[in-house]
Amino acid sequence: MTTSVYLGIVGVGGVGTALLEQLSRIPNAPKLVLLSRSTKTLLAPAPSYSSAIPFVDWETATAAPGITVCDALQPDEIIEHLASVPGRAILIDNTSDILLAKTYPSFLRRGISIVTPNKKAFSDELSLWNNIFDSAAQENARVYHQATVGGSLPVLSTLRDLITTGDEIVKIEGVLSGTLSLLFDTYMPAVGTANTKWSPLVAHALKIGFMEPDPRDDLNGMDFARKLTILARVVGIQVTGPESFPVDSLVPESLLSLPSSAAGVTELMAQLPNYDEQMDLAKIEAEKSGKVLRYIGSIDVPTQTIRVGLQHLDRDSPIANLKGSQIVSIYTKRYGANPLVLKGGGGGGEVTAMCVMADLLKLLGRL
Repeated sequence: MTTSVYLGIVGVGGVGTALLEQLSRIPNAPKLVLLSRSTKTLLAPAPSYSSAIPFVDWETATAAPGITVCDALQPDEIIEHLASVPGRAILIDNTSDILLAKTYPSFLRRGISIVTPNKKAFSDELSLWNNIFDSAAQENARVYHQATVGGSLPVLSTLRDLITTGDEIVKIEGVLSGTLSLLFDTYMPAVGTANTKWSPLVAHALKIGFMEPDPRDDLNGMDFARKLTILARVVGIQVTGPESFPVDSLVPESLLSLPSSAAGVTELMAQLPNYDEQMDLAKIEAEKSGKVLRYIGSIDVPTQTIRVGLQHLDRDSPIANLKGSQIVSIYTKRYGANPLVLKGGGGGGEVTAMCVMADLLKLLGRL
């Protein structure tokens, strides 16, 4: 007998919107019984769930018979709604909300599986990481979070396959920020030269939407560090959090205290040119050694050394020639001196949604 599967989706931003569109195109998709955004929630009628929320034109469904519209729900209310379905339930969390992430164990202990690109769930306190997977094991629920590292690149599944089959991970290094990859390739290209200053590059990336609304969220290195934390935990290093290892911030210390409001970002961009000389000095140091400046992360597994920051690289190295994409090199005992390399665009709403969708389809196959 086939068990019915029901979905609850939280977050309808860029990733969530793209995911709903992709869900509308797959056959025999699970029923959507909860759709929540920051201001309101749509609920399919319990307990029969005879009608479901449509994946497309869902905003017009507020007038459909049986569909309830209410304010945003608290996590415990979402749990109760999903736990009442007459089958298996899955939460898809498209947010970056740490408060929701901290309730994952409660979902899992009620048998609700989770698919998410939320990095904070897996890079926060180590106790939360352990609690998530312990809770999943207790209730035979499952957790899929491929999109938390590398976007569409199959970094986590590849690492887990290597480990499960008995290989020994020696080192992981790469660039896990498409934004920083593009900035540094333009600032100091591997081929040729460039005379541009740092602050105009940041301003342009912000203008075209290639950076977070507050550029400090890209430049402080913490998003990158969260990804390294997840990778390290997957290979067995008990990292307490992204603050437990060195992370080079590209944000001048005096600008850290500016508010994250629109006015604060305007002031940030107005002051950033005053610090171009610091980046120029770093570039000059790289030039003296015949190398290029790049922002990379690395994990040395035997020594359990993790670092995120500026490094000098040979001009012909794969990382030095990266142009606005992501790359991860995995050195293992079996692969020897020639690492397994994963490379690609990685991010963006549609691409990240595709990765979430792939996780969902894998989960459906297991359920």
